[in-house]
Amino acid sequence: MENQNWTSSEETRTGDLTKGPVWRVIVRFAVPLLIGNILQQLYNITDSIIVGQFLGKEALAAVSASFFIYYFIISLVIGIGSGVSVVVSQYFGARQYKKVQRAFSSFFIFMLVSGIMLSIIGIIFAEPIFRLTNTPEEVIPEAVKYFKIYIGGTFLFVTFNSIVSILRGIGESNRPMIFILISTLLNVVLDILFIVGFGWGIEGAARATVAAQGIAMCIALFYINDRHPLLSIKKQDLVFDAKLFKQGLKIGLPTSVQQCAISLGLIALLGIVNSFGTDTLTAYGAAGKIDTIITQAILTLSGALSAFCGQNMGAGKLDRVKAGVRFSMWVSSFFSIIAFASIFFFGEQMMMAFTHDPTVIAIGKEYLLIVGGFFIIHGALNVLNGALRGAGDTLFTMVTSLISLWIIRIPLAYWLSGELGKTGIWWAIGLSISIGMIATYIYYKAGHWKKRCLIKLEKIEKIKP
Repeated sequence: MENQNWTSSEETRTGDLTKGPVWRVIVRFAVPLLIGNILQQLYNITDSIIVGQFLGKEALAAVSASFFIYYFIISLVIGIGSGVSVVVSQYFGARQYKKVQRAFSSFFIFMLVSGIMLSIIGIIFAEPIFRLTNTPEEVIPEAVKYFKIYIGGTFLFVTFNSIVSILRGIGESNRPMIFILISTLLNVVLDILFIVGFGWGIEGAARATVAAQGIAMCIALFYINDRHPLLSIKKQDLVFDAKLFKQGLKIGLPTSVQQCAISLGLIALLGIVNSFGTDTLTAYGAAGKIDTIITQAILTLSGALSAFCGQNMGAGKLDRVKAGVRFSMWVSSFFSIIAFASIFFFGEQMMMAFTHDPTVIAIGKEYLLIVGGFFIIHGALNVLNGALRGAGDTLFTMVTSLISLWIIRIPLAYWLSGELGKTGIWWAIGLSISIGMIATYIYYKAGHWKKRCLIKLEKIEKIKP
C-alpha cells in the first residue's frame, strides 16, 4: 500500500466514501456538492439578471449566446478532467495515494496549458463564431465584447475547476463549496460595482466574473499547497506522469467527445432558436438558466454518485455501488417532482428576475413547463450516467449522447419547429432525453460496466511476466 505519509485521520477528514451507511455517505457528500453546484450556476445567472435589468434584452441575449459557445470551447478539457477525476477516485478508494497526487499534478498542468491556448483561440475567432451560429445582427457587437473578456480568463476557470473536481473525487465536498461561495459572492459584488457603479456595461459583467474566478482560484491553490499534502502542487510536486494521464485520457476522452458533441448540439439548437428572433433567444437563455439551477438537486446526484461509485469500485465493493444507485434514483424522483411543481406555480415570477418583457416571459414559461415535464426522466438518466462514469465506463454514455442529440434532438427540433413553431424545439429536447434514458437503463441492467474498473486492470498487469 502506498500511504505517502497519509494518516487514517486525514483520510477520514478528506472523505472515504467506502464505509458507513450508503444513504448517509451519499447525502453527506452530496449536500455541499449541491450547494456548490447551485452557487456555480449563479455565476452566469448573476450576470444575466444584472445585465437584463440594467442593460436590456439585447445585452441579455448576448450573454445567453456567449454561454453556449463558451461551453463548447471548454468542453474538451472539462471532459478530460472528469476522466482524471475518476482515476483519482478509484486510486483513492484503493489507498494508492502516491498515484492520486501524481494524477492530479498531471491534470493541473494539462488544464493550465489548455486554458491559455483556449483563451487565445477564443479571442481571435470570437466574431466569426457568433456569425456562424446565426446570432441576430443587433446582438453580435455586445456578444463579442462580453465574450472576448470572458474567454480571456479561461485558464483561471479550468485550473480552479481542476482543483474543485479532484477534491470531490477524493470525497471532499465542503471545501469546494466554500471556494465556490467566495467566488459567487465576489461576482455579485463586482457585477454591481462594475456595471452599476462604474458604468462599464456588458464588459463589466465579464470582468467581474474573471476577477472573481481568479481570486477563488488563488485561494483554492493556497489551500491544497498549504493544508493538503495529498494534492500539493508546489514546484517540487509538479510532475507530468504520462502513464497516469493516459489512463485518465482513456476514460475522459469519450466524455470530452460527448461534451463537445453536446455543446455543438446546443449551438446547432441555438441556430434553430435564433431563427425565431431576439425574444425567443432571450427567453431560451433565461429559461435555460432557471432550468439548470432548479434541477441541480437532481443533477448533483450524478456527480456525487460518480465519486461514490469510483471509490467503491476501487475498493471492490460492488454491492454498495448498486445500493447507491437505488437510493439516488428515489431521491432524484422526489426532487424532480418538487422542481416541476416550483416551475408550474412560480415559472412566471422566475422569468421576471431576468426581464419584464411580457413576450419573453411567456416564451420562457412555456419552455420551462414542457422541459420540466421530463425532469424525472432526466434525473434518472443522470443518476445512471454518474454510476457508469464512476465505474470508468464512459464510452457508452458518449455513444448514447451522440445518438440522442444529433440523430434525434436536432433533426426532431428542426422538423417540429416547422410544424409547431418554437414550441416544437422544447418538445424535441424532452423526447431525446427519454430515448437516451431507455437505452442507458437497458445497458446498466446488462452489467457490462462492472468490468471497467482501472484497479482490477492494474492488478492483472502486475502479475504478467
